[in-house]
Order: sequence, then structure tokens, then C-alpha cells
Amino acid sequence: MRLTLRRRSSLPAEPGTAGPARVDPRTKSLTKRLRPGDIAVIDHVDIDRVSAEALLACGPAAVLNAARSTSGRYPNLGPDILVSAGIPLIDDLGPDVMALTEGRQIRVLDGAVMDGSRLVAEGVVQTPETVAADQEEARAGLSVQLESFAANTMDYLRRERDLLLDGIGVPDIRTQIDGRQVLIVVRGYHYKEDLVALRPYIREYRPVLIGVDGGADAILEAGWTPDMIVGDMDSVSDRSLRCGAEVVVHAYRDGRAPGLARVEQLGVPHLVFPATGTSEDVAMLLADDKGAELIVAVGTHATLVEFLDKGRSGMASTFLTRLRVGSKLVDAKGVSRLYRQRISNLQLTLLVLAGLFALGVALASTAAGQTLMGLTGARFDDLYSWVRTLFGATP
Repeated sequence: MRLTLRRRSSLPAEPGTAGPARVDPRTKSLTKRLRPGDIAVIDHVDIDRVSAEALLACGPAAVLNAARSTSGRYPNLGPDILVSAGIPLIDDLGPDVMALTEGRQIRVLDGAVMDGSRLVAEGVVQTPETVAADQEEARAGLSVQLESFAANTMDYLRRERDLLLDGIGVPDIRTQIDGRQVLIVVRGYHYKEDLVALRPYIREYRPVLIGVDGGADAILEAGWTPDMIVGDMDSVSDRSLRCGAEVVVHAYRDGRAPGLARVEQLGVPHLVFPATGTSEDVAMLLADDKGAELIVAVGTHATLVEFLDKGRSGMASTFLTRLRVGSKLVDAKGVSRLYRQRISNLQLTLLVLAGLFALGVALASTAAGQTLMGLTGARFDDLYSWVRTLFGATP
């Protein structure tokens, strides 16, 4: 067991930072109501990149974490994203900070959380230096995580062999997938930018749109309607669930489905798919089993660090699911960066001049165009004569 000695920074984290407390142990639930200037109070071990970016987008005055933002399990990127953006991050505050009253005005001073004159908790002020030190220490834990990941992969293969190899247990769905392309959207890294970059593809091929939990909201926000929603229904909005998409509730292998009660309460027709893996695995397996010609994935997890970011041993299933789907799968993550245009001003000017020249040639080659050019020339002659007369009359 490793003991880590950590020293609180001598520099205050934005002295006197104050704002209303927004308290939730689940970061993705908190970001739905977090507003600029609020102080986010979370209990999140190993803040991952997606959670950090979601917090950053909300513009909080500070982030207070009851747990350790980097436990040493692996080098997670969340703390560095927040600190680099100038968001004060107070770490390892303990469970007392979670007892703060929602909406109550609190103040943060040098790692101390104050409710009026009462000291609620004290933690570690994260700085670029402390984050870098934690990251370096956490890299040593990757070998342990890799061994655990391999063991979980073998365990998943033993338990879900029939599902992976033969598709046994995949429910019948009404959405027509056979012979079509499928776009699966997960709220992961760069999903918004990638959806924008994929607009021409979606317009041309009209793929089946599958949103994985909050990915359904992402599809709606981009201006489309999902054909299917797959997930445990913990981060998808009621609006998405009521949009007319086919709903597939992801359940545990023993049949328990925490999100089932919510779907039933909304009165939304649904299917239940018991499986050990993640919801994005379920979406891929459904699309593959039902005859998808191609599966394009946006925001899904692909690397070891991303699997660890997810914080579930079941992420080993994603590795095997990708092997199962094979060449059908096209990972569109980062496509927005791949196709980012870099056009210089000179290139843009030459392009405009070439277009004007082509337009002139086209007009000169037709009778109507020649007439238009003659009328335009006559107008310029009139304008030139008027200017000469104007200046000629000036003393």
C-alpha cells in the first residue's frame, strides 16, 4: 500500500471565491443545473476528461471535490483541464462538504470552505505543479490497471461468449437496420465537433441514428432525431425519450434495470437488453446483429485511459465488442480535427478571383450574358461621365 504525502499549496486559490453551492455526488447530474458563478461540490474519485470538460463548459467559480481528483490509479486528465483553465480545484475535502445546503452562499479561501463564519472542510488546493506530480505518480499504476483489464476481459469473454459469438440474447427491434449504415453517438471526447464534421455524411447516407444515453440529446441538439436510444437512462433527457425513438433499456445480467422505472413512468414503449458490458457495447452489438452495413461511432471509448476514465471494470467488454464488430466499425472520433480546414488569406483571395473570372467567361459565352455585360458596361460609362462632370464643375 502506497502512502502519498501531499502538501497544501502556500498560494491561495482565488482568495474569497464565493458563490451558491451546487451539490451532487454525480458530476454528470450536477452539470445539468450548474450555472456560471456557481460553486460545484462533487464526490468524484479520478475526475475524467469528459466530466472536466462538462464542468468547464458550465463556468463554475470553483470545484470542490470530497474525494481525491487523482487517486494514483491511472493518469486521468480531468484535474489538469480544470486547473489549466483557471478553475480553482480544491481536492480531498472529505464527506462533510457534501452536507452543504444546495444553493447556499459559501466562500472558498486557501483550501478552506466557509459557510458564513463556520469552517466546513479543508482540502488541498490543486496547482499545475501538484497536478503534474500526481500525474507522474499515477503513471506507475498503469501496469496494475493493465493486468486488471486483461483479467476482466477474460472474465467477460467467459460470461458473455454466447452473446459475443452467436448473438444469443439480442432482442428483436422494430428499427430497420439490415443493409443500412448506423451512426452511434456517445457523449465522449469531441463528440460535438465530430457531429458537425459528419453533417455531409448524414445528409448523403441517412444512417440509422442511435444515441447512447446522453448521446440522444446530442443528436437532437445537432438538429436530427434519433431512431433508437440505448442505455441505462441515467443521463438522457425526458425530451429525448419522448421524441419517438425506439428505446432499449440496458439491464444488468440478472435482469435489474435501474432506468426501467423512469421509462415506465414516462409511459414510453421500450425493450430490455440484459448484458454485462456497457451501453455503447450494447448499441454496437445490436447494430451488428441486425445486419448493419457499416457502424460509425462518435464519442465512444477506444484507448486504455478512456476505458479507465469510464471507471468500470466492464469497460473490458468494449475491447471485445470492437473485435466482434471488426471491419464494420469506423471510429469517427477526432474526424473534426482531421478535416479542419486551413486556408490562407492568399489562397482565399485567389479562389475568389478564379471564381469571378469563371463567372465572366460564362457570361461572355451566352447571349443573355453578353447583354447583361453590355448593360453593366453602359452603367459604368454613365457613372464615369457623372464623376467627370462633378469634378469638372468643382473650382
